[in-house]
Amino acid sequence: MPESKPSVLFVCVHNAGRSQMAAAFLAHLAGDRVEVRSAGSAPANAVHPAVVDAMAEVGIDLSAQTPKVLTADAVRASDIVITMGCGDACPVFPGRQYLDWSLDDPAGQGVAAVRPIRDDIERRIRGLLADLGIRSTWHRAPARTS
Repeated sequence: MPESKPSVLFVCVHNAGRSQMAAAFLAHLAGDRVEVRSAGSAPANAVHPAVVDAMAEVGIDLSAQTPKVLTADAVRASDIVITMGCGDACPVFPGRQYLDWSLDDPAGQGVAAVRPIRDDIERRIRGLLADLGIRSTWHRAPARTS
């Protein structure tokens, strides 16, 4: 890791679910101590509504987020690249740390099915922060469900 703040890129196929949740959790938990990006190899038009709803339950607003296309520049600019189902579509550059998180895809799922994915992502993000030696100052809102 460089001496400056680490940069993390989350990648999934559509950048409409898993990578959006991961980026949001990392941004909220790390604040400005980590540079956070997310992208997709085939970005959707919008973040999945059930993902927006599930994240709102824990106090994170994704309603203004839009899926972004994965570029080689985004990978090159990142210290850590975490893939979530994009496989070979993610370019590999020397000097980057690559992790692959096997997570269920929230596409087409309801909020009840997205909640366990969201919670798994939050646990993984907290573990990543511990590995980076960054202490979180954000605590999630108590989950509110309707």
